[in-house]
Amino acid sequence: MTQSSSKSHEAATPIVIVGHVDHGKSTLIGRLLHDTDNLQDGKVAQIIESSKKRGLKIEWSFLLDSLQIERDQGVTVDSTRIPFRLGLREFVIVDAPGHRQFLRNMITGAADAEAAVLVVDAAEGAREQTRRHAMLLHLIGIRHVIVLLNKVDLLDFDQQKIEAVQESVGELLAKLDLKAAVFVPASARDGDNIATRSERTPWYSGPTLTEVLAEVPSPESRTELPLRLPVQDVYRFGDKRYVAGRIERGRVRVGDTIVIGTQKTRARIASVESWHTAPQISAIAGQSVAITLEPDVIPDRGDILYLPDNAPVEAARVKTRLFWLRQEPLRVGETFKLRLATAEHTVTVASIDTVLDLENLTAHHGDEVAAEGFAEITLAASETIQFDPFAPGTADGRGVLVDRHQRIVGGAPLIGAALTQAGETVIHPAGSHVSAVDRTRAHGHKGAVFWLTGLSGAGKSTVARHAESQLFAQGLNVSVLDGDTLRAGLCKDLGFSEADRTENVRRAAEVARILQDAGQVVLVALISPLQSDRLLAKQIIGEGFQEVFVDADLSVCEQRDPKGLYAAARQGKIANFTGIDAPYEAPHAPALHLKTSANNVDSATSNLADFIKGFVRFARPARLQS
Repeated sequence: MTQSSSKSHEAATPIVIVGHVDHGKSTLIGRLLHDTDNLQDGKVAQIIESSKKRGLKIEWSFLLDSLQIERDQGVTVDSTRIPFRLGLREFVIVDAPGHRQFLRNMITGAADAEAAVLVVDAAEGAREQTRRHAMLLHLIGIRHVIVLLNKVDLLDFDQQKIEAVQESVGELLAKLDLKAAVFVPASARDGDNIATRSERTPWYSGPTLTEVLAEVPSPESRTELPLRLPVQDVYRFGDKRYVAGRIERGRVRVGDTIVIGTQKTRARIASVESWHTAPQISAIAGQSVAITLEPDVIPDRGDILYLPDNAPVEAARVKTRLFWLRQEPLRVGETFKLRLATAEHTVTVASIDTVLDLENLTAHHGDEVAAEGFAEITLAASETIQFDPFAPGTADGRGVLVDRHQRIVGGAPLIGAALTQAGETVIHPAGSHVSAVDRTRAHGHKGAVFWLTGLSGAGKSTVARHAESQLFAQGLNVSVLDGDTLRAGLCKDLGFSEADRTENVRRAAEVARILQDAGQVVLVALISPLQSDRLLAKQIIGEGFQEVFVDADLSVCEQRDPKGLYAAARQGKIANFTGIDAPYEAPHAPALHLKTSANNVDSATSNLADFIKGFVRFARPARLQS
């Protein structure tokens, strides 16, 4: 067989094309298909007619309109896959969406790409989505990156200006350990340096885009890698038990000894069978097979079959490079399913190790991962996970996090085992399987924390207890954490030094957060005199924190003195008493300000209860019909 004919039978090479919205990505693909004779008859006339109807010049991007919404909104929604041929070589172009709403689609579309074309508007340079897409290419592991500097006609093909943009984009990629194979200055609309060399860039001696694509390495064979056969299912027909799955790497042969998953049972491959074919002696990566084993052991779905001398990594704590897709932030303690090939493992976010700042592409410590954020996190499982660490250009370690509704909420390629340092206490906080949404539906309200701060005697506990009774009577799941009650139990080891007051606030906030996450409305009645301590509480509790200032003059509080504390402080019997010899820092902008000097408990209670109901969007849950 000649080399040419051999190439024609190679698997098509996937190429993903990404870029910031409006940087000309879809126009590029349309022009590329036209200039390489990959368009169906009549398509050009159709594009011209569609462009005229909209009062536009010829709009090559209309070729990519698989959805009407793309024409109406001017953005690519779906990850469109387009067969494409250069000479005898076949490609698949993946047009991945540039708009931030559709990044989930981009991950799906780009997952198997061999190379990427990053489209950058030369007149605008790298934008937010350029950085995000570059990070996604790094996350997905695409090694071959081509940068197309589009719309260079807007810079009058000026070499100095174009090379300045090239340098800035190169610096961006270098921060992500990416290196462009080549920078191509082009005008996709006019065809400059797409399939033919442009006369308007005489200073450019590099290849055209089609010449670069022709040099993209073909997909590497995974047949020579160590065997990995994830078990999809086990079937029994007659007296035979068949283990079914797709060979991800390597090959299987009749007579081979394999090891089954974490149970480490060894067995011999007795036969290799495939659908609609005669029994085979062997099978290779990419084939779906059913094998029989001797002895007749029973693997579980998700077990990996491998050869004894090439085992995968095993760990119960793993590090992953995360791209977070859920709109709500990710926090430590949340629990998900880690889907890895055919296996699923229940995992808990044990730590958020670093969060990437997309503005400057630097990593820093963080307590949460925002929507569409990137981070390195540690996942903890109660069982051993078998995996191969993620490597660019392979499918190894490509995990995803799935919530209880079976929605993919994060791309999570596994980068290795999380090592436990000497002396480190390994804690696996576990999140609930009951979602906040389900709790809201059941209770008729969401969880939240209302932090009542004020001087001793201002009426915090009195108002909190009255509001608790009123809200409970109206069907809210509500509780009060009172300062004295906490100090009688959980915090009885603490004094009244500044450090102990801070610790008292921290403990109260941690308990309040747990109750909030369980769907409760929590009223915390705590002096908490320092703004820094209340800020700490807000950071622990999160978005549900609402500061309520119960405000009474010091003279009024001292006159009330229900517990005799002010008198004792004046006599020197109590040190560091707030308002006497320790400061109280009033809130600058509380969510609710209750003035209680006039002993208007009913009014304050009503105002607090109304505020709480408005914040938690109270709606009485439907009664079950008997």
